[in-house]
Amino acid sequence: MKKIAKFEKVSLRQFEYSWKDTFGEGENVYNEIKLPHRATSGSAGYDFYSPLDFSLAPGESIKIPTGIRAKIADGWVLKIYPRSGLGFKYRLQLNNTVGIIDSDYYSSDNEGHIFIKITNDSKEGKTLEVKKGDAFAQGIFIEYGITVDDDADGVRNGGFGSTSSSH
Repeated sequence: MKKIAKFEKVSLRQFEYSWKDTFGEGENVYNEIKLPHRATSGSAGYDFYSPLDFSLAPGESIKIPTGIRAKIADGWVLKIYPRSGLGFKYRLQLNNTVGIIDSDYYSSDNEGHIFIKITNDSKEGKTLEVKKGDAFAQGIFIEYGITVDDDADGVRNGGFGSTSSSH
């Protein structure tokens, strides 16, 4: 296996800013953040753990500042998905279908802070209950290629939409 990435926590300052922006004032959970890891040696996905208790009724969404960043080698991307079991039982969906964490996101102004926004899309009236520390999403590192005539030279500074261009 190629070892191409490392998970880290964002700074306390960055986490507190993101937490307050998302949930307002409240409990400081920074010291309890668990870094993602694989459950077994054969697992492709690194589990992401919830920093809080939450429940989602059908149709409800939540944006979770994970407190996590990923230092990723060039030529690799981290893709974020819901945990398979939660998708199967609750139709848990990421609001952007698949989260794409590029290697240069790590150096953004927000320290590459990974947010995961999920929706309970249950068609069976099931409410999702997640406890602090439960795995709710998973990340998989994928190698990618580029075209032979690629000339990308932009510099990222942000998250959603920060790499858009008019090519």
